[in-house]
Amino acid sequence: MAGKKQAVGIIGLGIIGSRVAANIRRAGYEVWVWNRSPRAEPNFLTSAAEVAETADVLLIFVSDGPALIETIKSLEPGLAPRHLVVNCSTVAPGEVREAAQIAARAGAGFLDAPFTGSRAAAEAGQLVFYIAGAPEGIDRARPVLGATSKSILEIGGEIGQASLVKIATNLVAAATVEALAEALALVDGNGVSGAKFIEAFAQNAVRSATADMKLPGMVAGDFEPSFALKHMFKDIQLALSAGHAAGVDLPAAAATAGALMAGIQHGWGDLDFSALAKHYAFPGKEPHAAAALSAPDGANGGEPKARRFALFGGPRKA
Repeated sequence: MAGKKQAVGIIGLGIIGSRVAANIRRAGYEVWVWNRSPRAEPNFLTSAAEVAETADVLLIFVSDGPALIETIKSLEPGLAPRHLVVNCSTVAPGEVREAAQIAARAGAGFLDAPFTGSRAAAEAGQLVFYIAGAPEGIDRARPVLGATSKSILEIGGEIGQASLVKIATNLVAAATVEALAEALALVDGNGVSGAKFIEAFAQNAVRSATADMKLPGMVAGDFEPSFALKHMFKDIQLALSAGHAAGVDLPAAAATAGALMAGIQHGWGDLDFSALAKHYAFPGKEPHAAAALSAPDGANGGEPKARRFALFGGPRKA
């Protein structure tokens, strides 16, 4: 839209939503926000409905499908043709289609636009959005999403397609971290340090951005959340459900879901999902000595940091 920038509403101020709000505000947009738990944020309003009264483009960052449906229903009385609702939450394709139908009853536009990127990516305005919906809606949302992203990938015109792509990519991320946890346990259990494994992994064809992000913390026993284990479990459940609906067997997803569920039962749900590494410990065996590990690709100036391989959970139960 030419001329004056659209007023933007952000509903959900978690790890990502709060940072998206800050980025869009810095880009010169008027930003109005709401979260179930009050936050010390500029332009914090009393309800999601009040956000709809003041903003034209509404970005939703909530934890799951039921929260999305609850949010869109609370918005419905205030929605009008001037609104564009952009769902950025990772939910089931059927749930995002239901939300789109509710918005359509009020004449509002709707986009299916989940994102990929960690807390650090959100802070840097480097998220990637997968987006599906009507071309005119995508064109309208692009400048707003562009203020907090490095890429906007159009998946198609059908609502739910972008959510399915996001679920599929999270399946790969979760299974990768489970494989990394098993690999670390394998080398450590046979006397090879986690530090040396990282060094070898960096020179191997299986190296990935996920491994670069997660391995150092797994070796150090640092599971500060950038993507909570409980949320990844939810996403793998969505993948299994979508696979069942399509008649596709997903054995790696099923195995990873079991490991994630066990992590939740151990009380690790609010930790990063790389806490899957906590399933592995070796009673009576001292962790390997500290080793200097450089951040991938010279991050932090390439200065080495002392890391210790310390997997603090208990042995996995059969």
